[in-house]
Amino acid sequence: MLMIKNYVYYISFFFLFFMSLFNFLMFIFFINNNLVFFYEWELITLNSVNLVFSILFDWVSLLFLSFVFLISSVVIYYSKGYMSSELNINRFVFLVLLFVLSMMFLIISPNIISILLGWDGLGLISYCLVIYYHNEKSYNAGMLTALSNRIGDVCIMMVIAWMLNYGSWNYIYYLQFMNNDISMSYIMGLIILAAMTKSAQIPFSAWLPAAMAAPTPVSSLVHSSTLVTAGVYLMIRFNLLLLNSFFFKILLIFSSLTMFMAGIAANYEFDLKKIIALSTLSQLGLMMSILSMGFYDLALFHLLTHAMFKALLFMSAGAIIHILSSNQDIRYMGGMSTFVPMISMNFLISNMSLCGIPFLSGFYSKDLILEVVSMSNLNVMIFFLYYLSTGLTMYYTIRLIFYLMINDFNLMSVYNFFEDYIMLKGMFVLLTMALISGSMLNWLMFLNPYYIYLSLNLKLMVFYVSFMGMMMGYLVSNMNIYSLNKFIFTYKLSNFFFFMWYMPNLSVYGLNYYFLNFSYNLLKMIDCGWSEFYSSYSFSMVLKNYSKFYFFFHINNFKIYLFSFFIMMIIFMFMFILNLN
Repeated sequence: MLMIKNYVYYISFFFLFFMSLFNFLMFIFFINNNLVFFYEWELITLNSVNLVFSILFDWVSLLFLSFVFLISSVVIYYSKGYMSSELNINRFVFLVLLFVLSMMFLIISPNIISILLGWDGLGLISYCLVIYYHNEKSYNAGMLTALSNRIGDVCIMMVIAWMLNYGSWNYIYYLQFMNNDISMSYIMGLIILAAMTKSAQIPFSAWLPAAMAAPTPVSSLVHSSTLVTAGVYLMIRFNLLLLNSFFFKILLIFSSLTMFMAGIAANYEFDLKKIIALSTLSQLGLMMSILSMGFYDLALFHLLTHAMFKALLFMSAGAIIHILSSNQDIRYMGGMSTFVPMISMNFLISNMSLCGIPFLSGFYSKDLILEVVSMSNLNVMIFFLYYLSTGLTMYYTIRLIFYLMINDFNLMSVYNFFEDYIMLKGMFVLLTMALISGSMLNWLMFLNPYYIYLSLNLKLMVFYVSFMGMMMGYLVSNMNIYSLNKFIFTYKLSNFFFFMWYMPNLSVYGLNYYFLNFSYNLLKMIDCGWSEFYSSYSFSMVLKNYSKFYFFFHINNFKIYLFSFFIMMIIFMFMFILNLN
């Protein structure tokens, strides 16, 4: 059995790793020669509508596939150490492979039918992975994840129905010359709504932190390059249709607010995996907002660099959780840099890349996005939301580093600290990519570089807000967070930020609590109340009283017979005396 487990690991790892290398080489070939390959198999022709299976290979799909395969291979290899005590490990590996297959369908599909196949597959398998640990919390999180993503699935189905007007579901045919068509405007709104659900934008943000109930290797795959990036990738594919539309202005507001909200909520959170999940949510808001301005290449650039350092960050956090016996509360951690230096190095480098420290991969994409935003013709609110969110990223990162690495060791009992070399080997692959992927993609993707001209203060604005965020993170980590909250905010306002603007309550209690409470009162007052009293309860009481009477008659049968005979004799005697007279 052990040999079978090892074979499953190694075959999956080597296959995905070599597929990643092959796709990357094909990406270089395609982008240098400006090639696009389009394959199509006709399955069914129905009423002048062709149901076809289509595959599109261009440099975008090949590059994204390469990154997805690389991260998936490393995650499977990492799982060999992290999930070593798991009994049903083959089931876990097959679920991860199905997840990657669904993402592959989504990436290479220029057809909305085959996109639905990958899109719905992601939602279904993510539910199976979130409920992998069988407990009530996992079930609740899985149901919230599945039902939130079902909204996007329904939107894709409605897009399929609307595209019947065009005779084919290959949407790439209609992106440029159907911009002003009324049907295409409906399709546009549905695509944006579907992307907002899958990428967890406001008001669908509650499911992303809840999905942390899944095993950490799954989290590193889901929250870096697969499930949550599916909405961003769909918008990148539809970007020609969506340019200069009213829906993009709405998306810009919602995605900017998502970025700001997640940055604030991460500073109030103490669960290590939820902090990183909220960081992912903030970066997704950054990608969607820059995409809504029309810069789809910058969104793709940040999507790919973010995938590398975020997968590494999740793996490092998972290794720390693993050695602390599944403890995720950062208040019980500390001094990790002394006990596990290699894991701490990976954690620090991925965090610094997230913050945009110069010459790490996150710097090339985040700095370019912020400078393009500074050059754009935007209002003050969007401008401030961008830079405040950048400062908040530095804020919660420094807070996290202090709690985990610099502050004293806070656990009450002694744990066996160790570094699993299988997990470290997987992390070192992503560490290399977190260091070089930003500069590498900068040279490969932007054949014509952006020319950015800014004043000195605007150029240094990123430095200003990062320094302020660093100081706030230092102050919070060295003070009592509750006293600081009471000093800056009121208690209610702190709860408002901590609970993500009450979005989890709206997504759960707002949709089912009042309806279930009304149903409970209806059951109590009608079914078990008046209806029960006037129908079954009253009928049963009548039968019960009759049964009591008959039972009384039955157990006193002889006495009643003698008594009735005596009464009858008295009556007969009385009648006889009357007749004599």
